[in-house]
Amino acid sequence: MPLPFLTADRAFETADDVALPFDDRDRWRRPYRPGPWRVGAAALVLLLASYVLFAAVIIALTGTPAAAGVVFGIALAAIAVALRLLRMGVWVSAQGLRHVGFFATRTTPWDRVVAVRTVQRPVRWLGLPRTLQGQALVLVRADRAADDLPPLLTTHNADFLARPEAFERTADTIEAWGAEALR
Repeated sequence: MPLPFLTADRAFETADDVALPFDDRDRWRRPYRPGPWRVGAAALVLLLASYVLFAAVIIALTGTPAAAGVVFGIALAAIAVALRLLRMGVWVSAQGLRHVGFFATRTTPWDRVVAVRTVQRPVRWLGLPRTLQGQALVLVRADRAADDLPPLLTTHNADFLARPEAFERTADTIEAWGAEALR
């Protein structure tokens, strides 16, 4: 019994210029996948949270409910940290550009954006104080100087460390979104 959907011999009938039915430009989307450093850190935090949840169950069975509640709250905080780590990054939509950090989120409408461009400059390594020479995707706004805002993405952040092709692809995609919105 041939299964044509599992073989590579069938001809693909795709039209590149037709939008997919789920391609909604008004939804916020991240134009890249989270990098291995970000996913690994979130996985380690979730692993720690599973041990803390197990400890909360043991404390609930043998100790006081108040102590179990405190430990359960610590586990929920660790899960929230892991989810926020995975949420961080740059998101785009027809409304504008959103830079999601760990503690704050900045949304810039496209009408305030002058340019989105890639520049060569010193960048932080994994967000730590140490700087290296690399590339950064910067946002130039009409109401602020170009150096006032931190870079959106860098070649040495948790998403693109040791993945220069992914950074180039993502920077080109975000620049294309900006160019299309600024027309």
